[in-house]
Amino acid sequence: MKKKKTWVILSVIIGCLLVIFGVVFFEFKDVIFNQQTFADETYINGVNVSGMTKAQAQNVVTIQMLSKRSDIKITLKTDDMVYVWTGDDFEIDNGIMMYVDNVFNYFNSGNIFEKRSKLKSNDGKYFNMSYSESLTGLDEKINKLCEQLNIEAKDAEVVFDSKSVTPLSFKSGTIGRQVDKQQLKLLIDTKLFESNNIEIEVPIQNILPNVTKIDLEKSVKKRSEFSTNYEKSSQDRKFNVRHALEAFNGLKIEPNQEISFNNTTGPRNAENGYKKANIILNGVYVEGYGGGVCQASTTLYNALLCADIEILEVNKHTLPSSYIWLGFDAMVSEGVSDLRFVNNTSQPLYIKTSCDDKNAKVEIFGEALRDNEKLVRRVEFIEAIPHPGDRIIPDTEGKYSNKVTYKGEYLRLKYPKEGYRAKAFMDRYIDGVLVESKQIRDVTYEAQEGIIIEGVEDVTEGITLPPNDVKFIPAQTKSNVNQDNVQKKITVENPPNYNP
Repeated sequence: MKKKKTWVILSVIIGCLLVIFGVVFFEFKDVIFNQQTFADETYINGVNVSGMTKAQAQNVVTIQMLSKRSDIKITLKTDDMVYVWTGDDFEIDNGIMMYVDNVFNYFNSGNIFEKRSKLKSNDGKYFNMSYSESLTGLDEKINKLCEQLNIEAKDAEVVFDSKSVTPLSFKSGTIGRQVDKQQLKLLIDTKLFESNNIEIEVPIQNILPNVTKIDLEKSVKKRSEFSTNYEKSSQDRKFNVRHALEAFNGLKIEPNQEISFNNTTGPRNAENGYKKANIILNGVYVEGYGGGVCQASTTLYNALLCADIEILEVNKHTLPSSYIWLGFDAMVSEGVSDLRFVNNTSQPLYIKTSCDDKNAKVEIFGEALRDNEKLVRRVEFIEAIPHPGDRIIPDTEGKYSNKVTYKGEYLRLKYPKEGYRAKAFMDRYIDGVLVESKQIRDVTYEAQEGIIIEGVEDVTEGITLPPNDVKFIPAQTKSNVNQDNVQKKITVENPPNYNP
């Protein structure tokens, strides 16, 4: 009796399990085995592909897309232009095949519960392939449209006219425009799903300049100006100063660009337009082409210092010049000495030079200095160096035989000159307060010996030498020159008409 009861219970349990298995199998049979056809109520680009195989669906969807392509008309409008594209402008991309394949694989991926959820979904069986992906040539059309419509924004510009009294002005920038390509694609896709004949306002964004006129007016200003006097120079010397500075007039120097004075002004010869005037040769003033060019380089050098521009090379003269303080001269000579500098600012530099009959001036424009910032030159006189007096040199080679012949006849070639040592400083002031003092040079102008030439022939009987007013000057023992009177003495000893 017990065995019979046990078998009944087992039979009931087995029956229940079979029923449950049958129900589950019936419910999940579609997902236990991969589908060979599309699920019911599956649509691709509006085409019902329910029950179709992949190949059938690919064929039907392609035919539908080809059919619709011939009816496509896309009208694009801007404020002043209209562009029309038709289906004949495009081909249907074979990406449709891959898209249909991806949709098919979508339902056969995942575990049985995920598969069942996809198949039972009431809102997940509608698939639309983007027309921007299926129409071959659409991207190319959009890119060409962008090329036609896009306008690059132009930054405001510095206008520098070195011949104008007010050389610095500014040109306003212009607003650019750019087609929003992604938004245009989205609009084309969205509207083509609704209709074959669509009209779209091309989405265009305004592009503002990175630099405005107001920005430039605030950031670009005159950084410095400096002038030297050449009123008492010869006309040829004045010409050379003007000629050298003219090479810099209107010059634009980009950030980090290096400039050489010698390279910019060119050879100092007649072919390059220079005239003869005083130059220094072996401590003596002699006539040579380009005399006065050093005043041009010195004027530029001091303007650069006051503009806080980095100097790469500068050298002093053998003799101090009356037109500039000790330590602030810039001697230039081809192959020997140059003035070189680099634009160490973040914006271009602009140079204006001007000369009248009295003064040579250099103005430098560029990135504005800080508000109320000013750089001031300062010289510290260290000492005077006594000169060694005269040295008498016999004219053994006869170079001066037309001036001196006999012993006791003397010709002075140059006077002895005491030397000087000085330190040059640049002081930085902000709001009138000294915030930095920087020594830029420590220079020594060596003392110069006097040179007297004497004849070499003996005075024979019957020859009387004419009076000779050349006086021998002994070595200097001390000097009464100081900070207050050194420049005045230099002007007396090296008058402006002698300046190199």
